[in-house]
Amino acid sequence: MTPLNQDPLNLLAAAPEFILAAGALALLMLGVFRQNPAGAMLVHWLTVALLAIAGVAAYMGGGDTQYAFGGVFVSDGVSRFAKVFIFFGTAIVLVLSREYMLRAKIMIFEFPVLVALAALGMSMMVSSADLIALYMGLELQSLALYVLASFRRDSVRSTEAGLKYFVLGALSSGLLLFGASFVYGAAVSTHFADIAAVVASGEMNVAMVIGLAFMLAGMAFKISAAPFHMWTPDVYEGAPTPVTAFFATAPKMAAAVLMVRVLYDGFGEAAVPDWQMIVAFLAAASMLVGSVAAIGQTDIKRLMAYSSIGHMGFALVGMAAGTEAGARSVLVYLAVYMIMNLGVFAYILTMRRNGVAMTRIGDLAGLWQRDNFSALCLTILMFSLAGIPPLAGFWAKWYTFGAAAEAGLIWLLVIATVAAVISAFYYLRLIKIMIFDDAVDGFDGPMGGEFRAVLGLSAAVMLLFVIGGLGITEMAADAAAIYAR
Repeated sequence: MTPLNQDPLNLLAAAPEFILAAGALALLMLGVFRQNPAGAMLVHWLTVALLAIAGVAAYMGGGDTQYAFGGVFVSDGVSRFAKVFIFFGTAIVLVLSREYMLRAKIMIFEFPVLVALAALGMSMMVSSADLIALYMGLELQSLALYVLASFRRDSVRSTEAGLKYFVLGALSSGLLLFGASFVYGAAVSTHFADIAAVVASGEMNVAMVIGLAFMLAGMAFKISAAPFHMWTPDVYEGAPTPVTAFFATAPKMAAAVLMVRVLYDGFGEAAVPDWQMIVAFLAAASMLVGSVAAIGQTDIKRLMAYSSIGHMGFALVGMAAGTEAGARSVLVYLAVYMIMNLGVFAYILTMRRNGVAMTRIGDLAGLWQRDNFSALCLTILMFSLAGIPPLAGFWAKWYTFGAAAEAGLIWLLVIATVAAVISAFYYLRLIKIMIFDDAVDGFDGPMGGEFRAVLGLSAAVMLLFVIGGLGITEMAADAAAIYAR
């Protein structure tokens, strides 16, 4: 039976979503009536404030699991953990994007509003307790991201990136809906709790397995998991760099948590053997594709695209365990990965020479001689991305490996170890280029305070994570406790 609160609406459980929805509509109206650079800048900063308020509301909304809107929306530890990082990560990306948007002369009020609406879709995704709610959140996020990818209308590459993302995104949505129709036909309900009850009763028939497989294919596209990763390098390279930074952070966490929600809530412990091998295959393929394909990249945005594919594979290693420890490891990994990417893209956004954006890896040559601080921070972040102890990236992998080992997925750990060793090559190559290669012409400077702050704080988190996980591991453990068995 679908869980309901005494109040079927329970609007308080969806307070962050109401704040974002009402705020985005208000800012849209403000932008329409103040269509000038000053108005666009006002909307930009108000959107940052709106996201911060929504993040505080999500963090303060702790307590027991609450359902809203007749049980199709859930507010629990997992959703609140994800929302805090989604909202604050999105706000940081907006702060970092200001200078780029001004230089490119595309600072218009629609950009921050679209980002806010995408964040709203993400928050609905991580709180979905029903297949229909899942799809509504997913499409709200996707439609906003399609537009953001092609935001530079005067750029052929940006337009191409948006078109590729739209066409392949529509295909993935079709796969997800096709799978959902099979699941609905087998369970006669779209509520996750009802589906889990049917599975627990031993009625995991062929139709439901087929439906789950198609749904996983659709969701794998959203997190860039191989073999559904084909859009990622081109979109990362062609989209405006602030949009690429956005793609690499908050949407990844939202889509991965959505997969956790579907697998753990919708199908439960009884169905783990039915989906474990599918997720394990996605993990293995993603780690190998991401680690091998990145080796020959010369563009740093394409490198980060393949890096994201590989890192989503490592997150899926923990998810494949199907246990409370697996859910905790996924949350920790996603949080650490988001922080690392915010720091890296904070520097990529400053890579300009004579007003032209530079994205070639060779442009970093001799950075240590020009800017010790940036080179040191980037070195720490690259070591962390490679999983070198005792940095946060190492501990994130440690948790996912531990969860997989407990679940007996030893063969997957062997593949993960090989992929981690291969991926270390291109991260170390970046460090070698920054420190040991002959210096090239420097970038336009000086670096803005917001970029320096995000880069420095991100590197500091990687270093200090060894001190009790800076509370992140504890928050993730509390959130994943709902899956204790």
